Amino acid sequence: MVQSSSSPLDEHLRVGEVAERCGVTSDTVRFYEDRGLIAEPPRFESSGYRAYPSETVERVELIQNAQDLGFSLDETKKLLELRADDEASCEEVRRVAEQKAEDVRAKIERLEAMLQGLEALTELCPGDVPSDECPFLEVLTR
Repeated sequence: MVQSSSSPLDEHLRVGEVAERCGVTSDTVRFYEDRGLIAEPPRFESSGYRAYPSETVERVELIQNAQDLGFSLDETKKLLELRADDEASCEEVRRVAEQKAEDVRAKIERLEAMLQGLEALTELCPGDVPSDECPFLEVLTR
């Protein structure tokens, strides 16, 4: 346990401080902890609050940035594991990133097909008939 009187408190942060520095909620930090993305911290003896090491801020920021790029939490966990593995190489990280890029390309193709379908169906809709006669809706019921 962290001694509130013996070690500098600025080296350990409460959950709210981590959340504020990262621009997330305290619940998000706890969720990452529950999912094993950040380690469960010791607690301040004086208050029982979680005492996150300052490195947690960098880790949460990495998680957030990975999510912004489309990585799932499981994929992000793999990236964090590679980062912590002294024997892992940048090539392994690159493979994970290349796979994610391929997944995004496939998703874009599916979205483009959806857009083309929507545009084609929208052109069928004359706009001046009752909705129960709308060709758009009729196609969807087939």
